[in-house]
Amino acid sequence: MTVPHRCLALLLLCAGPHGSALAEEVSVAVAANFAAPMQKLAAEFEQASGHRLKLAIGSTGKFYAQIRAGAPFQLLLAADDETPARLEKEGLAVAGSRFTYAIGRLVLWSPTAGFVDGRGEVLRSGGFAHLAIANPRLAPYGRAATETLGALGLSDALQGRVVMGESVGQAWQFVASGNAELGFVAYSQIHRDARLMDGSHWLVPERLHRPIRQDAAVLASGKDSAAVAALVGFLKSDAAKATIRAAGYGI
Repeated sequence: MTVPHRCLALLLLCAGPHGSALAEEVSVAVAANFAAPMQKLAAEFEQASGHRLKLAIGSTGKFYAQIRAGAPFQLLLAADDETPARLEKEGLAVAGSRFTYAIGRLVLWSPTAGFVDGRGEVLRSGGFAHLAIANPRLAPYGRAATETLGALGLSDALQGRVVMGESVGQAWQFVASGNAELGFVAYSQIHRDARLMDGSHWLVPERLHRPIRQDAAVLASGKDSAAVAALVGFLKSDAAKATIRAAGYGI
């Protein structure tokens, strides 16, 4: 659903007392799975507000390490809810600024039609050489993938076939490029412009892994920024939520 930019502008103007006529640039760390919808949201926000967004795309675990080392990000859109909470506890995120901007879904995907069945039985058949996942130590989608394999009793059987990407974005690239026949990726990565990409997939039942609740948090360097406050207000708006749902997330 496309929301007129005039409506977006009104949302931003009514977001609260933080509005400013001065354009700012906001540095945002974005979890790899949310890259495509965030790029669309960024364009809408920039046109409506006049502010500019500088997006960094990567794994949540890597961003956590960078923020602790002093990286000047002002807002984090994580792939989990644990990292923003940890940063808040450590005084690196603004207390009370955390909110859930999306709920992710894990999918087993192959670009080959008919390769992945609707129940994920392809994992038991063994008809593949490589299964791509994100590194579970860095990426919540990777953790969900390993939890799924554990719940299915396949962790040991498939250990020698797993190839790990630093992020779920890299895991998707392994599959899309043909370096792995299939892989666990974010549902949003194969859900583009309200339609599914070509290939075959199994939407993993949520009972097989912990919820992928994706939280955002204002970081210490963004505490007094009017542009950060405006962006947070926009991400909580009905207009942004419609875009996020259309990208394949719950919210």
